[in-house]
Amino acid sequence: MFVYSALRCVIRVKKRHVATGLVQQRALSGAEAVNALRPFYFAVHPDFFGKHPKEREVNENSLKRLNGYLETLQRPGVRSVQPMKLTFYIRDTKDGDEPDLMAGFRPVTFTLYSNDVQSAVINVLRSCSLPHEHMKTQSTQRTSPQGTGPQGAQPFYRPIKWDKSYYSFTGFRDPEQELQQAKRVEPTLGLWLRKNEPEATKKHKASVPRRDELERLKTELCLKFNLTDLRWQRSWGVSHRYCQLQSLSRLSLQSPDALIPLQGHTVVFADESGMNASGHVMLGTMDVHHQWLKLMERVPRLRGLQQQSQWLKERISLLLGGAVVLLPDRMGSEQPIAEHYSSLNAFHKRLLSDCMRVHPRSLEGLGLVIDNNRSMPSLHELGHFLIPVTSDPAKLPSFLQSHAPEARRRTQHHLQLKREEERVTQQCLSSLSLHTLSKESSISSVQMSLCCGRLLDLRPPLLQGLDLRVSRYYSVLQDGDVCVPWDWNY
Repeated sequence: MFVYSALRCVIRVKKRHVATGLVQQRALSGAEAVNALRPFYFAVHPDFFGKHPKEREVNENSLKRLNGYLETLQRPGVRSVQPMKLTFYIRDTKDGDEPDLMAGFRPVTFTLYSNDVQSAVINVLRSCSLPHEHMKTQSTQRTSPQGTGPQGAQPFYRPIKWDKSYYSFTGFRDPEQELQQAKRVEPTLGLWLRKNEPEATKKHKASVPRRDELERLKTELCLKFNLTDLRWQRSWGVSHRYCQLQSLSRLSLQSPDALIPLQGHTVVFADESGMNASGHVMLGTMDVHHQWLKLMERVPRLRGLQQQSQWLKERISLLLGGAVVLLPDRMGSEQPIAEHYSSLNAFHKRLLSDCMRVHPRSLEGLGLVIDNNRSMPSLHELGHFLIPVTSDPAKLPSFLQSHAPEARRRTQHHLQLKREEERVTQQCLSSLSLHTLSKESSISSVQMSLCCGRLLDLRPPLLQGLDLRVSRYYSVLQDGDVCVPWDWNY
């Protein structure tokens, strides 16, 4: 008996050591993850893709999703996260001395299925063919018994900050130095317009016939098949968009009956085919007509899922005091309807399993987003609630009621900012005689208002008749659109 008891004690001790090592292996902090991914961020950062808007937008969206994935893994109590497929354009940083002198880039697509931050970081670096040996060294140090402090205390890990000699010896480029160089050489708005306005005007005039033909074909297809609208998920050029409309037009001539299920829908040319959470039919730009036809056969069934999703939103709203179930700005255009329905259905079942005590209509005028990648409810800066699918129904009502006043304040503030943005945008459009005025999705209402206000004060004459897009970089696009940073200098 004594021998068996001793063996059980030894096994318990070993299990405790193994569990401690596993916890330490998972406990990669956010700062350490950022430092470990520095070569990756430097290779894909959107600021270095100023002359390539399509690739820049893909990287920007993928970085947002990757950061959300890593944040979810760092939250306590998260055991597993749904796999996430990401695409990045990796720039070649071997040649050239300036950040804008890009020797080229290559697309990389990979799927994250890790359950801890460290494995996810290694997966990202390995998929992009970037150095990841230093992560293996960290893993060895974390799992060794010598890494633990007295009385089982967690060890202190200093964030990595490479010395300048590291970049000189390895040949890697220092991102801090390149960002400083980019800021030093950034031109003023007046000088940049004087240099690039003739090119922008020439490109815009050359694109006018194709723009007119694009609008004609778009209107023709919408009327012919009773489409609500035709849109594009990415900021593709006029020629690219025209070719996609021509492809849909050819399909309508070859198989006119096949497009009947699209009636009443908004059709979006996107990265992948399907139906998104907003109920829009997505036509993958890399797919052939046969794949589009297969999708159109599935549209009636997908429309049924969309209707069921709408019913679930109404039921959830009734259970949660009249709060409206919203879609995030970008997730609504990218999340598949089947995934959206699954989240709504799971959340609705959890609410029904417990007796909810939210006063009817007490949360009217407020919004909430059901997030599959969160573990704790929170309040967004724009005023809507972020509610995990796995929320505890017993604790959720008190959270919503206690944060409702602040949510209303933030919602009203956001609406005021949007109204101010619309006012100053219209004033800027007419006063400066612009052809069009738009902004990138990453530009906030405050940034747009500040930019337009400064333009109204300055009134640069070279902007007349141009298509102006407020962005984070200077560029003249292939169709003559002029991109200027929102915080331009003069």
